[in-house]
Amino acid sequence: MALLTVMIKTLMTALLMLAALALPGQAASFSMKRGLNLDQWTTWPGEDKWGDRQAILPYPEWRKFLGDDDLKALKSAGFDFLRMPVDPSPFLSGETLALRDELYASVLASVRMINRAGLKVILDMHLIPSGSSREIGMGEVMDDPQMFDAYVETVRNMARTLANEDPRQVAFEPMNEPVIDCEADGAGLWPERQQKLFAAARSSATKLTLILTGACYSSAASLAKIDPKAIPDDNVIWTFHSYEPFLLTHQGATWAGDFIPYVTGLPYPLSAVPRAQLEATLDTIRARIKAEAPWARQSGLLAYLYEQVASLDTDEKLRETMDAPFTRVEAWAKANGIKPENITLGEFGMIRQEYGNPYVMPAEYRAAYVRDVIARAEAHGFSWSVWSYGGAFGIIDAFDGDKAEPDVMDAIRSLH
Repeated sequence: MALLTVMIKTLMTALLMLAALALPGQAASFSMKRGLNLDQWTTWPGEDKWGDRQAILPYPEWRKFLGDDDLKALKSAGFDFLRMPVDPSPFLSGETLALRDELYASVLASVRMINRAGLKVILDMHLIPSGSSREIGMGEVMDDPQMFDAYVETVRNMARTLANEDPRQVAFEPMNEPVIDCEADGAGLWPERQQKLFAAARSSATKLTLILTGACYSSAASLAKIDPKAIPDDNVIWTFHSYEPFLLTHQGATWAGDFIPYVTGLPYPLSAVPRAQLEATLDTIRARIKAEAPWARQSGLLAYLYEQVASLDTDEKLRETMDAPFTRVEAWAKANGIKPENITLGEFGMIRQEYGNPYVMPAEYRAAYVRDVIARAEAHGFSWSVWSYGGAFGIIDAFDGDKAEPDVMDAIRSLH
């Protein structure tokens, strides 16, 4: 009898060890601290060009413009990882059928190129809205069940492409800023869809850390509605994005709603200039709204401007606005037993210049903003990645081969 008891105990111990081996590790295998988002596109070729090997390869498109030395310079500046946006739309487009295998191979080569420069990498599946130059975007993927299924398959294939990479060097983010569940009650569709994306990615890439998020543009409020226990895996890092206060970070952005394109010239913080100067800038914005906005929208836009400025017109109010996403995510993480190192601020930044708009945000405001957000992230123990290398929010490149002012990069280098 005693022998039988010993045998049963031995068997039970062996089974428990096997079960433990089958479960994911108790922490993410990927770790990072300070990162930068690379560019998604530089020339933005239309979908009709995607079947042209010269136009679409290498992929992502930054490979045409950045070399090994550029990546090594980022390492020297103090970054330890890059978030690499990959537009999934070409993988969903019939235009690329003949080049599909080459596209996946090129993405993998891009990941390895970053690793060779001494930097870790998050491959970020970065859907954007469809439009005149592309038929498939976030809206189509979220609204059409067949297109969502096709996207899930693309996630599965991309995860398979990455599956054999070093999990300490490569992580995978199945969807950037899902545009879904943005209504006030924000109830419902995203958790099930994220579970499908998670399952597809995990079935292909069993060892890689997966970066998961909340709904509605990866906001902190949406992450706080996620039940992480619904994802049966500990090899996960949770991400949120914050561009608070939007009034200041997106000035002049023509693609960000019907209000913000009229807003330029506001300082960061609002108290950075004398009140009379601030009022003169606000008068200019009001005049622009009255001259250019549709008549039926003018009173609403003017009221919204007043409301937004009133919510930020003291340093204390600004501090509360910028603190809110961090304190909300921290409370959610604590309630769910998630360590700070398994939270990342995947995007933040301040616009430099909208394409085609002559107004350029003063570099000292951008540097001050980035410094203040980094301080918050690091105080909470969260990693971060600033948006982005070039383009409208560029901290290294501007447009048309020009360089951005060095102020933001100088602020990041000073963190060493």
